[in-house]
Order: sequence, then C-alpha cells, then structure tokens
Amino acid sequence: MPPVRRLRPVWADASPAPGARPVQPTLEDLGTPLSDVTFVVVDLETTGGTPAECAITEIGAVKVRGGEVLGEFQTLVDPGGPVPPFIQVLTGITTTMLIGAPTIDEVLPSFLEFSRGAVLVAHNAPFDVGFLKAAAARTGHAWPGHRVVDTVRLARRVVTRDEAPNHKLSSLAALFGATVTPNHRALSDARATVDVLHALLGRLAPLGVTHLEDLATASDPVPSDVRRKRTLADGLPDAPGVYLFRGPRDEVLYVGTSTTSLRQRVRSYFTAAEKRRRMTEMVRIAERVDPVVCATPLEARVRELRLIAEHSPRYNRRSRFPERMPWVRLTAEPYPRLSVVREVRADDGSVHIGPFASVSSAQLAVDALHESFPIRQCTRRLPLVASPSASACVLAELGRCGAPCTGHQSPDAYALVAGNVRSAMLGDPEPVIRAHADRLTWLVAQERFEEAASVRDRLASYLRGATRAQRFAPLARCPELVAARRVDDGGWELVLVRYGRLAGTARTDRATDPRPVVATLQSTGEHVSAPVAPGTAAHPEETDLVLTWLEQPGVRLVEVDGGWASPVRSAQAVRDPVTAVASLTPVRSAPPVVVPHPWADHGVPVVAAPPGAA
Repeated sequence: MPPVRRLRPVWADASPAPGARPVQPTLEDLGTPLSDVTFVVVDLETTGGTPAECAITEIGAVKVRGGEVLGEFQTLVDPGGPVPPFIQVLTGITTTMLIGAPTIDEVLPSFLEFSRGAVLVAHNAPFDVGFLKAAAARTGHAWPGHRVVDTVRLARRVVTRDEAPNHKLSSLAALFGATVTPNHRALSDARATVDVLHALLGRLAPLGVTHLEDLATASDPVPSDVRRKRTLADGLPDAPGVYLFRGPRDEVLYVGTSTTSLRQRVRSYFTAAEKRRRMTEMVRIAERVDPVVCATPLEARVRELRLIAEHSPRYNRRSRFPERMPWVRLTAEPYPRLSVVREVRADDGSVHIGPFASVSSAQLAVDALHESFPIRQCTRRLPLVASPSASACVLAELGRCGAPCTGHQSPDAYALVAGNVRSAMLGDPEPVIRAHADRLTWLVAQERFEEAASVRDRLASYLRGATRAQRFAPLARCPELVAARRVDDGGWELVLVRYGRLAGTARTDRATDPRPVVATLQSTGEHVSAPVAPGTAAHPEETDLVLTWLEQPGVRLVEVDGGWASPVRSAQAVRDPVTAVASLTPVRSAPPVVVPHPWADHGVPVVAAPPGAA
C-alpha cells in the first residue's frame, strides 16, 4: 500500500532540517545536457512562402550530436507543378530538374524516420516546420511533435547589430566562419546552420543555457543576472507542491505553488514568461528555493495559504493576514443591532455573515440590511426598559426605525424585525433583493445612475457575505468528512476535512484498495478543535478551496459525521446582483400611497417614492 501523506504543521516541511547535508543533484535532476541531445538541422526549398498554396521542392537535413555529424538526408521533391521563375533564379532548382523526383508522399516517411526522437533545428523554424506539418496533414501522417529550436531567435539573443547587420543565415555564417557557404540549396544551408547552431550554443553557455530544457526559453529577453539564477530550480522534484524563495538572511521572500511540477514552475521565473516586475526584483534577491512536495494539488494550494499566513512574505500580496477579515454580526441583546467585528464569538443568539475582504465591503453589507429592514442603527446597548429622558433620532422621524430607545417599540415588536434580519442573513435573501430591486428601478427611472451603482454594490457585498457564511456554516459544524475523486490514471484522491479544515490527504493508484488508506487517513489526520460557526477551523480561503474541490463533478462522499447540507432558498443560488434581481418572482404593482404633506391642507395629494428613495 502506498504511504499516506497527511498535513503536518506548516513549519514541519518549510525548510531543511538543521545540520542537514547538501545533496549533489544527478544529471537526471538537472535535465539533458546539450552534448547528449540529438539535433536534426533541416532546411527546405519551396515554390513559395505559404504552406497552404505552395509545395516543397527540396529537403536537406543533417543529424548531429555532441558536435559530431551522425548522418545527412537530401532529396529533391516533385511539387506536382511548375516552379515559379523567380524561385528558379533564387535556388537554381528548375522544373526540369524535378521531373521524375519522388513526391512528398514518398519522401516524408523517410524524413520522419530520419528525425525520429531528435530535436528539429532550422533557421526561421516556423517556415520550415510549417511546411513539414502541412505536408504531414495532406499525406495523412501524424506529426510527431518534435521539440523545435529556431536559430534566428537564438541569434537575436546573443548577436548584436555591431557584429552583424542582420540575422540572416548568410550573415551569421560569415560572422562565425562556417565551413559551408549558404547558397539557397537545402543541404548546403542545413550544413551552414549546423555551424551557426554550435557557435550560438557556445555563446549561450555562459548565460546558463547548458541543457535541453534551457533552450525552450533561451531566446527570451531576460536579464542575464536573472537567467543565471535559474540554477535555483536544479534538483527540484517533478511533482506537485509548494516552493519558498528565501533571501540572503534565510527570510521567506515568496511562497508559490505548482499543481503539476515544482521544477517546471520555478524555472518559469527565470524566463520571459514571468512579466511581473516585483517577481523579477524578488528573483534578484533570492538565494535558494525550498520545495515542499505534496500528495495532491489540493494539499499544495492549502499549504501555500498556510505558509503565506505564517511567514507573511513581502512579495505575496494575498492571504497574508486572514485575522483581519471582518464579519457582520447581528448582536445578541434585547434590541439587537448590526456591527462589523473581527471574529465570530459564541454569543447565544448572535448571527454572522462573512468573512469580507475589507471593512468597507462589510459596511456595505450592513448598509444593505439597513436599507431593507427598519432595524436600529445606533451603536449603544439599549436597556430593556427605555429611560423617560430618552429621545429618538431622525431615523425614527423618517419611519426607518421603530425607536425602541424611547419605548415606542416593544421588545416583541422589535424581535419580529430582528427575526426578519436573522432570516435574511441565514437563509432566504429575497426581502433584501426585493428592496434593492425596487430602489434600483426608481433610481434608474430618475436617471440617477451613480446612486444606482452604489445600491448595486451594497447588494453585491451583502450577497457575497451571506453566500460565504451559508456555505461555511454546514462544514464548520461537520466534525469529519471524507471524500474521494477519481484521477486520470484510475487511482483516487482522498481528502479528510474536519470542521472546514483540510486535516489530511492521500492518493492511491488504480491497483490499491482505497478503503484501508481511508482508515489510515482518519486515524492519522490532524486533530481539529470545533470552531464557532459559521467560522471554520481554517483560513477562509482554505475553506473556499476545500468546498470548491468537494463541489467538483465526480467527487464522492465516503463518510460524513454529523451531516452536510445547505438551505434550498439561500444566497448561494444568487451570488451576483444581476442574477438576484432576475430571480425575483413578479408581483402585482401596488397602488400609489397618499401620505400627509404640508400641501395636503390645500387638497394636493402627494405620491410617495419607494422605500428609501430620496
């Protein structure tokens, strides 16, 4: 049975053990040295410049390895038509010369066999490889997917304008003293390209391009000091996991993750694929990279979050301070109120939604609930019996609050209002959505679009917070959940979740019975203490990752302790304002409401605006 990987504390695998001895990586760890790579340098002559309309007239190729020529391939090809006059002048290949030559159907299989397993090299490779691929498609041959090296791109990297006027094959052959002069014939040009290739590789070696894997990005415009750092990726495992860039004082500069190959992901930081200026700055400072191999991609993503939260690396911008993520609380007191808090407390009767990305977004959610329900907005704690000297605020005069502070609203009447707010936070959001939809309709009719955008933002923030809390709460109350998902090789990814925290993960192959592995996972998984729902026992983003994994198609629940379910009518079904408003069932329009007004004494009725309208 394969070993079971369980999540250990984040510091356990973050750095090598004290006193550990360095290990010299093998050549397999570093890649394939260029001296061991077989190159097939190819050149074509054609009847024109586009593969769709033109055909190959000659193929020339040279097979080399370690500077030694292993073989050559050369043949004329019948294009199936005349050669244009300007091509005859350029190459010296006439229509008469091609009479009786083999067709591409006969030539291509021989060339594919000659180049089998080799790296193709050409000067302006897209041209030559494009013609070869088009010929393979027309003749019904599968293109083998060779790695391709373009000597033009390599030359642009290391040959300056001061050395050569351009990067044509003839100019480079003259610069490097090629033994063959290019003459627009396939084999001669291929031989000249061999000499150019070897000269370019010699110039690239001091820049750290010494292995086949380096050639893929050798032509990238990467600063030389950054490219030299690519040796930091040598010896990293070809497996999913987390990597930590460390600085000169062993500080963690950056934490990243790879769900496929740590080695390939770290290599990308030293190529033109990395365009972030901050990352280039970080690479210049970095002294080493520490890998943390993980059993599954989910474990890699979770470990990344935990390590970022632990070390707060200066070059990571997300997930650094999970403790700062605020919640919206409906307090537990005789006259509950809404407030923005930093933690979920176990107060009997209190209700929470969130967490939110910022205090401002949490306040928008509070404003959305205030817009929808006449709940008090004062921040002080009110006594059960109002003071005779208490006075109401302006919200009471506007009908936006029942004024429990003055005794105008009884505890039972206020409890009904608080109960409606509690229901909107824990379950059906329709009252909040409908209040905002009415307000949006009125504002748009008045062409007050900026105010309408503010209303939309309030509704969106409330929906995000309510959705997150309603997704988190069932998992936060679940002591243990085990789930499994089939992987491409027929094995299983196994995940152990306790109170919304990833407590362990393992992977089995198709020949292994997963049930004993599940039992081992349960017995060795991390012990997790019960949190206060809807807050889970993990970083909020970790719980998001776990839920996203659990909601994938094909995930099977193996065991669930305590149940895991969500309400049918909840904010999860309408996660954005547009969907929310569109989900409302049509209601019959209410007649205009006649309200008292100073002009009423003159017999002038006034139609009231929708609730909350200015």
